[in-house]
Amino acid sequence: MAKSLLIVESPAKAKTIEKYLGKDFKVTSSIGHIRDLPKSDKAIDIDNGFKPTYEISEGKKKIVTELRKLTKAAETVWLATDEDREGEAIAWHLYETLKLDKKDTKRIVFNEITKSAILRAIENPREVNKNIVDAQQARRVLDRLIGFELSPVLWKKIKYGLSAGRVQSVAARIIAEREREIDSFEAQSSFKISGFLLNKEGNSFRADYASRFKEEDKAKTFLDEVNESELTISNLVKKPSKRSPAPPFTTSTLQQEASRKLGFSVKQTMVVAQKLYETGKITYMRTDSLNLSDTAIGLAKDEIVSEYGPEYSKIRKFVNKSAGAQEAHEAIRPTDMKQKAISGDSGQQKLYSLIWKRTIASQMAEAELEKTTANIKISKNEKELVARGEIIKFDGFLKVYLEGKDDENGDDENNKLLPPLFVGDKVSLKEMTAKETFTRPPARYTEASLVKKLEEMGIGRPSTYAPTISTIQDRGYVEKADKEAEVRNIVLFTLKNSEVKKSNEVENFGAEKAKLFPTDIGFVVNDFLVKYFPEIVDYNFTAKVEEEFDEISKGNKVWNKMISEFYAPFHKTVENSEDISREEVSKARELGIDPKTGKKVIARIGRFGPMVQLGETESEEKPKFASIPKEFRLDTVKLEDILYLFDLPRVIGQNEAGEDVIAQIGRFGPYVKSGKTFVSITDEEIYSINIEEALAKVKEKEDEKRNAIIADFPEADIQVLKGRYGPYIKAGKKNVKIPKDKEPAELTLEECQELVKNAPAKKKRATRKKK
Repeated sequence: MAKSLLIVESPAKAKTIEKYLGKDFKVTSSIGHIRDLPKSDKAIDIDNGFKPTYEISEGKKKIVTELRKLTKAAETVWLATDEDREGEAIAWHLYETLKLDKKDTKRIVFNEITKSAILRAIENPREVNKNIVDAQQARRVLDRLIGFELSPVLWKKIKYGLSAGRVQSVAARIIAEREREIDSFEAQSSFKISGFLLNKEGNSFRADYASRFKEEDKAKTFLDEVNESELTISNLVKKPSKRSPAPPFTTSTLQQEASRKLGFSVKQTMVVAQKLYETGKITYMRTDSLNLSDTAIGLAKDEIVSEYGPEYSKIRKFVNKSAGAQEAHEAIRPTDMKQKAISGDSGQQKLYSLIWKRTIASQMAEAELEKTTANIKISKNEKELVARGEIIKFDGFLKVYLEGKDDENGDDENNKLLPPLFVGDKVSLKEMTAKETFTRPPARYTEASLVKKLEEMGIGRPSTYAPTISTIQDRGYVEKADKEAEVRNIVLFTLKNSEVKKSNEVENFGAEKAKLFPTDIGFVVNDFLVKYFPEIVDYNFTAKVEEEFDEISKGNKVWNKMISEFYAPFHKTVENSEDISREEVSKARELGIDPKTGKKVIARIGRFGPMVQLGETESEEKPKFASIPKEFRLDTVKLEDILYLFDLPRVIGQNEAGEDVIAQIGRFGPYVKSGKTFVSITDEEIYSINIEEALAKVKEKEDEKRNAIIADFPEADIQVLKGRYGPYIKAGKKNVKIPKDKEPAELTLEECQELVKNAPAKKKRATRKKK
């Protein structure tokens, strides 16, 4: 048996480390946390200093049993979990649960999974840092208290199954408020002047008028004046400039750049980065530090000088502006700077390449540019046109990498090479336009830009961005979606061949891809929390809590005292919420009167989400209900948008048995029902399908069912059927596979009964206990 047992969180990490250690070490993993707070209100003893009660997590008892055997047999136990709050907490839970002896237990940390880093860590062990554990414990307890007390309020007042959380609710609020900004935005039109001019050699270049015209007639007048004018270069300015590289990646910037350049979701980026870290390819991927070790800087310099030349190298040390940044960590970088590319799946290769380029570029010289600005005088107008251009004198870091941008609508006037121009030269007009343009509303968030916003506001930390963004989507508060372009008419004036012509054009606008949209439930929950629990979704409070966690991890604050200061007023607000009206919270809104029945039509949140109701619950006649279609929003839907929904269920006609054939929308979408047969139809067909078409679909479905029967033994309730994955026997509610050596069509009743009798018992699915 090995003298030393080293425990990490993941099997992949264990496998990588095992290669670097000798026969005296056995490396194993806990596969994440081995214990957690139980899913009950007894997890935290509020009256006794918020003392948490932990229990071994579901499915981890076998792992704990195995770990106990291994630790008893080892002389020394090394806890080598990650160097962050969660990693420290896992190490502490292992220490407590496995009842480890302090003198025989060592805690080690490392920023990269390389042989030198592992051996260096073993030479410098320490104890589990209880302050960092307390910071994690404070976060866990606070989030549990908020979730456990606030979520049931949402169930009572809005809809069962909802949840609230300190960071997730703030993230959802940011998205909801941006949507409201977009709703209230009114686009303003103006005319933008752009033209292409020719220098004396006949080379074309672009020039623009800096201001915009609000009125159509003024834009046309300007073009008329240009048409009648001489154009002369009045001023020419050339300025040298430099562009510096971006710093190496932190968790946040990696998530943003992987989204912009690779199209990765935040969650996908972290999953791929985790694999790269565990296999020793990159340093730890949850960090907000910009720091690179001297060793890494030296290796980067060697690679740059070797690959590009000494003039491309410039040593840089980046410093975090954020006060809470953990400088003990490094930025995310390759563990081996010489390794430009790696093996692995496509995602790993792409993300590794991005990290390698960003790290190398951060240690390269600035790009040297020359920016040129030319002013063009208009003889019959005091205003001037301006042409801008930029040339690269020395590419520097641009040889390797250029950071992406979030601004998709930017009209970059630089990066254009101007032809030779000289002050006093006459230039001629090739073409000029005055195009009607519209101001754009604030951009909706992408996952990447939301991470950037959360980081700027101090909300969350590197380990929380991905789970936060996943949670608000999983809970149904936010959805990632594309928005199709809309169409609008614009006016365009074109000056060409000494003539100004007006035309009416059509343009597409407003198309968006993979943006975050709040749902109706998201709006309702956000408005409820903002009104009745403002401290939970207050941006400053959430950022302040993160700072308090940092203070706890430094030993400057007692964790349960911090929880106590928050809990008393919060709990009182929860108790007072009993008096809040459910109707007020559910955003019930009267849309008007149904012209057919004279009854009120109300839009509100119901048990299954946004819905409209025809009639009132107090009346004798039962109201009709219908779900609001996805293309409409609860707070903006109009009476005329949804009246057609109350025409359902629609009786199309009768079948041969004289039964009504109906069209309806169910849980799984629109359908036609005839007798006991249900057939799915399209959204368009639900209001247009006639009885002949409906019965044809029903017949087709029934024929499919009949053709699926290979053999039928009704006296024994046994059938041999064609299934999706091949023939099988159906005996009551039991389905049994048919062996390959049996011909399904030739099976007798006795053979079927024998196969059913000898079929292995089906494994029971794991079920969650009800609260």
